[in-house]
Amino acid sequence: MKQSSCRGGSRALVPGFSALQPLLALLFVLVMAGAAAAHAVAEGDKGYIQEISGINLIPFVYLGAKHMVTGYDHLLFLFGVIFFLYRLKHIGIYVSLFAIGHSTTMLLGVYYGWNVSSYLIDAIIGLSVVYKALDNLGAYQRWFGVQPNTKVATLIFGFFHGLGLATKILEYDIAEDGLIPNLLAFNVGVEIGQLIALTVILIAMSYWRKTSSFLRHAYTANVIMMTAGFVLIGYQLTGYLVA
Repeated sequence: MKQSSCRGGSRALVPGFSALQPLLALLFVLVMAGAAAAHAVAEGDKGYIQEISGINLIPFVYLGAKHMVTGYDHLLFLFGVIFFLYRLKHIGIYVSLFAIGHSTTMLLGVYYGWNVSSYLIDAIIGLSVVYKALDNLGAYQRWFGVQPNTKVATLIFGFFHGLGLATKILEYDIAEDGLIPNLLAFNVGVEIGQLIALTVILIAMSYWRKTSSFLRHAYTANVIMMTAGFVLIGYQLTGYLVA
């Protein structure tokens, strides 16, 4: 499967400032959301989870879906992954690899209580956004003359996204009673949230791709996505250093 045909046509075309305004607004919202929500678990959710014990499937499904739908870093990476994918078969393969990756490390990370700095993990998640934006821009082929295996990269970064999910779940201080069913329910919620977010992204992308401006603005969209990734990396590393 080739993803480079659209990259080549957009490489030399940079839209004017008026075309950038919606994308810049999106970047601003994402960065502000990240600054407000990084490493935070809603107090209401946290208090509720700490008060209950036993198997509570529905609440954990809800929490998983909520985290994914509001997870700006996960959504940016997904946006980059499907940016130049047109066939549902290919989208399904990449999304499945991502799901396998984040499900594996999320479940293992919580079950074994892996004590990993959430700041460092989230910085790597920001790096995944930068990686995918550069891949969409064809940077690796131009700079190094090679194309990384995009499927393997999606799976590997999925592992890190899963560790990021695990660090958030550990903040809930979940009771040991019913831990495994509740974790599985949370994972189901994450997948539901991912499908909801992916559906919205695909609908928006399908309309955008039908316009004459798609190839013209694809370059800029990925540059802005890359910038957002660098902002996330900087924010998380700063938080790690001053924490």
